[in-house]
Amino acid sequence: MLRSLLPQVLRAKKLALASAVTAAVALPQLANAELVFNKISTFDVMEGNGSGVAEITDASGNGQQLVYTDAENSQIGFVRIANPYQPKAQGVMDLDGEPTSLVLRGGFVLVGVNTSESFTNPSGKLVIINRFSREVVREIDLGGQPDSVAISPDKMTAAIVIENERDEDLNDGLLPQLPSGGLMILDMKGAIADWTLRQADLSPVADAAPAGSDLEPEFVDINDENEAVITFQENNYLAVVALNTGATINHFSAGSAIINNVDNEEEDLINFDTTLEKRREPDAVTWINNDVFATANEGDYEDENGDQGGSRSFTLFHQDGSIHYEAAESFEHWLASMGHYLDGRSENKGCEPEGIEAGVFGNKNLLFVGSERCNAVGVYDVTSGTPVPLQILPTGIGPEGLKAIAQRGLFIASTESEVADDGIPTMINVFSLKDSKPLYPSIESKFVDGTPIPWVALSGMAADPADETKLYAVSDSFLAEGFIYTIDNTQRPALITERLQVTGASADLDLEGIAKAEDGNFWLGSEGNSDSRPNLVLQVSPQGEVLQEIQLPAELVDQRRSNGIEGIAVTGAAGAEVVYVAIQRAWPDEGDVDGVNTKIGRYDVATGTWGFVHYPLEAEGMGGWVGLSELTLLPNGKFAVIERDKGWGPSTGPVAELKALYTVDLANADFRPYGETLAMVEKSFLYDALPILEKRSIWTAEKLEGFAVTPKGRVFAVTDNDGVDDATGETVFLRLGVWKQLVK
Repeated sequence: MLRSLLPQVLRAKKLALASAVTAAVALPQLANAELVFNKISTFDVMEGNGSGVAEITDASGNGQQLVYTDAENSQIGFVRIANPYQPKAQGVMDLDGEPTSLVLRGGFVLVGVNTSESFTNPSGKLVIINRFSREVVREIDLGGQPDSVAISPDKMTAAIVIENERDEDLNDGLLPQLPSGGLMILDMKGAIADWTLRQADLSPVADAAPAGSDLEPEFVDINDENEAVITFQENNYLAVVALNTGATINHFSAGSAIINNVDNEEEDLINFDTTLEKRREPDAVTWINNDVFATANEGDYEDENGDQGGSRSFTLFHQDGSIHYEAAESFEHWLASMGHYLDGRSENKGCEPEGIEAGVFGNKNLLFVGSERCNAVGVYDVTSGTPVPLQILPTGIGPEGLKAIAQRGLFIASTESEVADDGIPTMINVFSLKDSKPLYPSIESKFVDGTPIPWVALSGMAADPADETKLYAVSDSFLAEGFIYTIDNTQRPALITERLQVTGASADLDLEGIAKAEDGNFWLGSEGNSDSRPNLVLQVSPQGEVLQEIQLPAELVDQRRSNGIEGIAVTGAAGAEVVYVAIQRAWPDEGDVDGVNTKIGRYDVATGTWGFVHYPLEAEGMGGWVGLSELTLLPNGKFAVIERDKGWGPSTGPVAELKALYTVDLANADFRPYGETLAMVEKSFLYDALPILEKRSIWTAEKLEGFAVTPKGRVFAVTDNDGVDDATGETVFLRLGVWKQLVK
């Protein structure tokens, strides 16, 4: 039951504002906005400072230094961004415990440090550090495990959430698990030695919250009137505290949200066809103005009935508990339209909005919503009170530390996760608000009947031989079914307008190549593995039905490895087609101890015969193995291949050295049956795509996999985002001009 202690003066203030609940708005196309955020730099905290993660980040008053928490290494890290285009490492400082949150005040850093020896015996302290000398000025015992620290706009008060988190392995993680948490208030008048700590009165919350004997507060933010809003995530509850008195002036349930047309099954497909009602369970919270705050509804609790919270949304609340705006499914749909949807989280809170931040940039009040699982931040204009979506910004894996540095026109996103085996470290990305065109997204999908066409992991790409405006792409084995996507290349961003499922295949598909023949049929290359999935050439009708399947010669199949058919091209009229396929990497019989040869195959449809040539791969460098990723017919009758490295060296870590295009003359090549000594085809360098990928990517995209040339010679390329699974999730769609101009 809602119990309100809101004073009459606040009721009057609220009545003066528009209080109608607004529905989630349709997402407009972001045109050439007057001001947009673009990434200007990326700081690798592992390489730069030796850190493990960069979870919570704050900035100095002049916006020229960042300080972040690294609980993994019990450190805080420092980064100088006086020149935001070139962040400079400033090292780390060791702490006696795990830093959970921090804020900057003048020359000092206030860090909440968890020193708990167990869940039942939590402890922690506030450590005050001189950020110039790196000396500890004072430590204040907090009596429990801190989780979030906020500072008032006037810098005179700090609020410290004491979470005393639950043991998720005890009693299935069910609450209550004592001791309970609370809110500590630090009055910062005079010298640091004179600062005093007191406890807020959260007893009204404890009397009303579902597990009130175990509050577990999560996050706190403070408005200009020295009022703190606190989230109680597991309790699905919110409270507003007057920091001058420590009294709870209002508290209420965060309630539940109905979300329509979402994916609730982890079946390696993306189907937006389910309606759910979920407890919001907010994590981070930020004030929009002195009356309205926004919550990121991540969810973190599974109740005794097995129902898991988290509404995949964000919500704007008036501080009396009424809802000003509910995003519902719109945030997740927006992310999915840009390929940022991780199906592996469909049954478990979806995109998981976790971080949220607001900032006033000029005359615009902007809201930043971070998706932990979809690796992106949504930017909204909330100046009018109703969020208007502006941009999606890619961030790296697991954005949690969001910081608006409005006075410098900067936005910071730091990530809490690293996937070392995949070459993607924890990073801090710096975005600048500029009068320019947005660099991201470069491709997105159309909304049909209220939901986006779902897509991820674009692989091979081809042009329509009769329509200058159309491209086609396929998605690989990240999805359980094979799909062909139609792309309108005249739109900016490029627009996926249709999705066609491939049906009737005899085996699971890993579509890596696509070409369209003169008769309108598609030719697809499906990559096999070393076990059960065969390498297949598929002829597919315009309706998506498999018309015929062609396998590689049986004696060659015996030599196969997981890196098989990766590109496909076709020439000739119906019934007399010649189909070419590129094998990504050397198979065991290539006859080269360095493994620098692979094969290109030629299949004559009329005779049903295969022939092969060797292709000379570049030598492996710091970026790991080298292979082919595409095969495309050029207007002059020659063929282009993408040759790339893995982007990760076994001893060096993440290194991208080779993302290039080469040409080969296959029409005049000496193709021979498998088993004979194969001829080596000659290649010519065409284009180095690495510089533009470095510029357009948050983290240089590993998989440049699609390349297409239109009838008029316009060139397009695309990267594979690995389905957002242990990957940044960004897809880079490149417009490279006219193919003849690629050669310098």
